[in-house]
Amino acid sequence: MTTATAPTYKDVTEMTGEEVSAEQLQRLCDRYYWAGEYATGKDVIEAACGAGVGLGYLASRARSVHASDISDTVLTVPRTHYGSRIRIDTASATKMPYADQSADVIMLFEAIYYIADVTAFMSEVTRVLRPGGVLLLVTANPDLYDFNPSPHSHKYFNMPGLVELMHRHKLDVVETSAGTPLKSVSLRQRVLRPVKKIVVSLGLMPKTMAGKKILKRLVFGQMVKMPAEIDANTCPYRQPTPIPADQTTQDYKVLFMAAQKQS
Repeated sequence: MTTATAPTYKDVTEMTGEEVSAEQLQRLCDRYYWAGEYATGKDVIEAACGAGVGLGYLASRARSVHASDISDTVLTVPRTHYGSRIRIDTASATKMPYADQSADVIMLFEAIYYIADVTAFMSEVTRVLRPGGVLLLVTANPDLYDFNPSPHSHKYFNMPGLVELMHRHKLDVVETSAGTPLKSVSLRQRVLRPVKKIVVSLGLMPKTMAGKKILKRLVFGQMVKMPAEIDANTCPYRQPTPIPADQTTQDYKVLFMAAQKQS
């Protein structure tokens, strides 16, 4: 009998220096620029920070920034880059190494679907947030007809599912919005969406980074290098569009939510 090896998540993380599509970089910038509006002058925590590409930008806006991720393998990169500038802990989002009521903003970007026990994560959020503090979530939209779940994922939430989750844990939803509208993607992407759906349905989507890069070049065309750190000028800010809290959408790739801990 063999024991399953815990994932390092490096195979699903946008790592510094690797080739990514221009759309991936734009999506990354959009979520941190959006978060910066909530983070200005505040004490901020990013859970599941991955390669930490947005931490420097957040630090330029916030009073303080702390970050954590479950993968020491992934954290080697941001720790080397930021050094003593930002505290980065190895920790699960379901067991954060922070004091009660110590943060004004907690963010979890493109990671809620990797958390097996979302209830435990939400309990940590309510413990660590101060009264009136805000949880920021950004996640892939699972209602796209050609949606491809990530390896290691557990459960994806659409917008009504996120709203229900917030209400269950007594957080007040203050923003529901969406980004990367499908009408703005390239003609090549639109043409290849039916092909992608077939590939996904047959279980033929590449699992390795090398395979993903080949597919991304086919779908997105020219690739760019993922920077170690973004700033306010890395990309133009494409502000997310407000959407109804009680409806699903197939018009956007990314969902944004902000929810506030009751005072």
